[in-house]
Amino acid sequence: MRFTCNQQVLAKAMNTVSKAVSNRTTLPILKGILIQATADNKLIMTASDFDISIKKEIEANVEEEGSAVVISRLFGDIIRKLPNEEITIYKDEESSVIIKTDFSEFKLISLPVDEFPNVGEKEEESENFLIDSNIFRDMVRKTAFAASIDESKGVLTGILTEISERDIKMVSLDGFRLALVKENMKSSKERKFIISAKVMNEISKIISEDDDEKEINVSLGAKKALFSIGKTEIILRIMEGEYIKYRDIIPSENSTKVTAGKEILLDSIERASLLAKEGKNNLIKISIVNDLMKITSRSEEGNVKEEIIIEKTGNDIEIGFNSKFVIDVLKARDDEKISMNFKTGVSPCVVKPAEGDAYEYLILPVRIPVM
Repeated sequence: MRFTCNQQVLAKAMNTVSKAVSNRTTLPILKGILIQATADNKLIMTASDFDISIKKEIEANVEEEGSAVVISRLFGDIIRKLPNEEITIYKDEESSVIIKTDFSEFKLISLPVDEFPNVGEKEEESENFLIDSNIFRDMVRKTAFAASIDESKGVLTGILTEISERDIKMVSLDGFRLALVKENMKSSKERKFIISAKVMNEISKIISEDDDEKEINVSLGAKKALFSIGKTEIILRIMEGEYIKYRDIIPSENSTKVTAGKEILLDSIERASLLAKEGKNNLIKISIVNDLMKITSRSEEGNVKEEIIIEKTGNDIEIGFNSKFVIDVLKARDDEKISMNFKTGVSPCVVKPAEGDAYEYLILPVRIPVM
């Protein structure tokens, strides 16, 4: 194996592929990246932790085809520290990997290529569809934060994606809050799948690095999904299990509807949370009377009161929340105004757009202790 490649091109490819490298594995080979130099002047870089595998193809001047597995962290650190010029990489007689520039030379051991996992291609019985890359990235950003981080909760650590003839939905929940967003998308067939929220975030990062790519080609099989973004392929495991019937959780009626400016509401709750953080559960209390919302919190260190003007229909209400859950929802939205819908002071709050039905966020309340 011997090839020459530009340092910046190689470093960018390393940043993408290394997202699939496992830091917690006990298998040394999974800490490596497989580099394959082909006769048609292509360099294929692959990493895998079994749950997610990433292949990236870039241009290189290949003098001798071949392959090697190098430790991802060390190889990536070296490449990023080298100057922006052509880098020559080859295997010597001892099967070590040599990285050479005009004034630098590194010698790294090569792990056994035959021990590297076989990163499978798409399944034979797979279905293909296209999704706009910006829509995908935006939907993941607006739902991933609500997925559970507790691995024992199975599919709740993932994002449910539902595709119908008219739209695409993404749903996540962790037992304390629920996020549902939808976008218009035509499809000839209905389908749904669950993928780890952590993996979906990594896909979003790769999309951000490939801004030129406007569409993602998704090949969906029974157990695996293949996401193709330009010259990058991401093969990942579809999570097994039935997702909660989330529609049964979202209240269909409310007795109070509040419409408020999103930024004003977010700023007020963030200020109130400064005192709430000193407590045990980030508790804030929201009191809604006529056209005024009062947000308060208190701890041993002090107390705070915020007031904002709102539009209200329905009953006055008093309710408590973990401030973090409300802040996460508001930060996920780009709207100028949002609506908060309440049934009682101990029922979930549903956050919706001021107009339309593009999303629904459910936040469970916290019981307000008697002061």
